[in-house]
Amino acid sequence: MNIVVCIKQVPDTAEIKINPETGTLIREGVPSIINPFDMHAIEAGLQIKEKVGGKVTVLTMGPPQAETALREALSMGADDAVLLSDRAFAGSDTWATSYILSRAISKIGADIIVCGKQAIDGDTAQVGPEVAEFLNIPHISYVRRIEDVNDNSIRVQRLMDEGYDIVESSIPVLFTVVKELNEPRLPSLKGKMAAKKAEIKKMSISDIEADENKAGLKGSPTQVKNIFAPEVKKDRRMLEGKPEEQVDALIQELRRLKCL
Repeated sequence: MNIVVCIKQVPDTAEIKINPETGTLIREGVPSIINPFDMHAIEAGLQIKEKVGGKVTVLTMGPPQAETALREALSMGADDAVLLSDRAFAGSDTWATSYILSRAISKIGADIIVCGKQAIDGDTAQVGPEVAEFLNIPHISYVRRIEDVNDNSIRVQRLMDEGYDIVESSIPVLFTVVKELNEPRLPSLKGKMAAKKAEIKKMSISDIEADENKAGLKGSPTQVKNIFAPEVKKDRRMLEGKPEEQVDALIQELRRLKCL
């Protein structure tokens, strides 16, 4: 079983700052982490491997420093790591990113592809399903539990607004995961030592035989026009007292504001 886990290195949200003049994220000096949802995707891949056997490959697209994220995944137990890095990839939106990832996965080969449900820096939740569309394989979003998996099929619980659906799919398949699925394991000392020495395979646009017109800014049908921090409002008041007193105070305040 070949399991590919797509991960992304993102800025630590606790440290994010926005340049007020350019409206862009300030990334210099900001610590980076593996996208939190992707940590659960890594754990899902490792658990599937432990059940049915096979190999787990972690895949990311980014600058050379994204190696750090790949080595962290290797320290958790992943077998191989692939870094997609090329100037031609710069500025890719979700469509172009999904195209590039799908081309790499086609080269690597995969029975199961696992992604986090979304990245915390973009929050689009588009890349996983789009990769599946490019590969022309089934996909299942928001997986909260894996009920059964074998060489031919997988059965999962898909999180919905009012509960969950049970979905079964043939393999190959791509699914995205939510945090309820598992608790990511901590890397062992042995894993950390091995990860430091592990070889990271690097692939460029020519290695994956991708069309340059479909990658980077050139291949992106959408672009971010502006990023801004929400306006900080200071007209806030905390209601004190017992719950019933707070309710009475809230009602009086709403009546004063003519909301009731």
